Order: sequence, then C-alpha cells, then structure tokens
Amino acid sequence: MSAVPALLRRTVLARANAPEDVSPALRRQLIDCWIAVTNAGGAAGFPFPPVAEAEVAPVADALIARLAPDGHRLITATVGPRLAGWVVLGHDPNPLVAHWGSVHHLQTHPDFRGHGLGTALMRELHRVARDELSLTRLRLAARGGEGLEAFYGSLGWTETGRWPDALRLGPAPEDLRDEVLMGRDLRPAADAAVSG
Repeated sequence: MSAVPALLRRTVLARANAPEDVSPALRRQLIDCWIAVTNAGGAAGFPFPPVAEAEVAPVADALIARLAPDGHRLITATVGPRLAGWVVLGHDPNPLVAHWGSVHHLQTHPDFRGHGLGTALMRELHRVARDELSLTRLRLAARGGEGLEAFYGSLGWTETGRWPDALRLGPAPEDLRDEVLMGRDLRPAADAAVSG
C-alpha cells in the first residue's frame, strides 16, 4: 500500500449542506479558488480565461444558494486555513431520479495539485452519496482532451457517452472539445470491484 502524501495527512474534508453553512470567508475562498483554477487552464466551467471576480462571484453565489440537505452539497478540502479544493454533489429528490446524483465543479487549487486532493474529494463525495443520501449511481460531464477520463476511470467511473464538439473553448471554429459523459455505480459490488 502506498504512503499517504504528507499534504493529505493535514487535509480536513468538510461539507456545507445549506447556504448558511458557507461563511463569508469560505465564500471568498471558493471564488478565489475558482478564479485560480480557471486562469491556470482548468476545466472549471468558464471557457474563456482569464476570469475575474465579477464573472465568478455571481455563479458561486447561485451555487451556494442551491445547497440543501436533500439536494446539493458542497464538499471542501482545507489545508490549514486555506481552501485547497472543492466539489459539489448534486441531488434531485424527485422520486423519478432520487437514486441518482451528479458531480459538479471538482477543483483543486493550483498550489495544491499533485497530492491526491482530487481523489480524496471524489472518495468523500462517493461516501456521502452512498451513505448519507442512499444514492446508487452518479453521473458527470467532463471536458474532453484534458485527461479527465483517465482520472475518473481510476476511481471506478466509466464513459457512458460523448457529445462530439459540444464545447466551444475559443472564438476559432477549431476550438471545440467533446463533452464526455461518465457514470459511477455506488452499489457495494461495484465498490468492491474498484477497491479490489
């Protein structure tokens, strides 16, 4: 078994299940992290870097407003006083799709990349989805051409579809990327296959 990176031993994972769980300081760090990730080239929802607070803050505020114990949850990773990364677990309590969840905005601040924080955040998201919300499946959409398929694949995700040239990342006609659709089974047999 590989050793746990030193940074992960100092990382605290936490959740915000409602807007009031997000302090002004955490809101500020979410915005700053999103700006840093986007401006470093991360596939974080803003296709045309550089971005600034004027673009990111309203989107962050809308995300925070959607947090709810039976709906969207924010999972954060902090190292000391700094937000090192975050991800959103989406959940629709409608009985038709209540067994599904969705993953949004997985981000690791550029200062903390390469230490396993993205993996730690995703494992915690899987645990929360399965153990707290009783979800059996998750889905996400990722930007193609970034190596994300391999990252998610290492965590038990499989590609379920692809929308060719769905994402325009620049003004030129050739600045197109596929949107990769992926799924993850959270039932015990599927988790055992990933862990084994």
